[in-house]
Amino acid sequence: MKINLMRRIIQKIRLSLPERRSLKRYFTYALGEILLIMVGVLLAFQVGNWNENRKNKKTEIAYYKNIRRQLNDDKKIINFNIAYNNKYLGQFVFANQLIGENDRSKMDTLAKISLNLIRYSDFHRASNIYETIVNSGQIKLLQNQKIIEDLQRLEETYVYINKMESIHLDAIKQIILPDLIATMNFSEQKAVNPDTLYTTEFRNRFSILSDIMKEKNEVYNRAIHEINEINELIDTEINY
Repeated sequence: MKINLMRRIIQKIRLSLPERRSLKRYFTYALGEILLIMVGVLLAFQVGNWNENRKNKKTEIAYYKNIRRQLNDDKKIINFNIAYNNKYLGQFVFANQLIGENDRSKMDTLAKISLNLIRYSDFHRASNIYETIVNSGQIKLLQNQKIIEDLQRLEETYVYINKMESIHLDAIKQIILPDLIATMNFSEQKAVNPDTLYTTEFRNRFSILSDIMKEKNEVYNRAIHEINEINELIDTEINY
């Protein structure tokens, strides 16, 4: 009886072995399928990220190109203002010299230069590159933090330029223009009282404006230097 029972147990075990082997193969196959699915999902995810990064980089480069274009436009205007400012600064330095030497032989030249005391360079920008990219949300796509920091610094330089230009204009309105109206005949470009041109007070007018214009030159050139630095960083990003 016991022998028969043992035989039946062994027989059941033997019958169950193929089922276990099939089950093992099934789990192995299922695991393989799961792994393939996971690999496919990860691959699709990576491709999606790659495409998104590529799209973002393309957009970023487009923004950099637009910023560079605006900066180069600013650079042209600043260079024009530097030339304009230097033209009259040179005249004022010369006039100061004539007054100091009391050179009456060049009185007519001094009178004509005096009429140019109302000339001044003006670089008042309507737009602000840094604020524009911040407000538009474009700043999130700009990965080069140094470019962002330098743009912010350049905007501060622009504010300084505008401040100096306002000081220059106020000096012309409040100090220079009243003296010119009292001293000069604008239509004939001559002094009503030539001796007035050679006074210390009138000479001080040239000195005041010359100092303002020299400081404007310094900040103009600082802006040019900062623009060149930003453009170099942008060129590196675009050509990377």
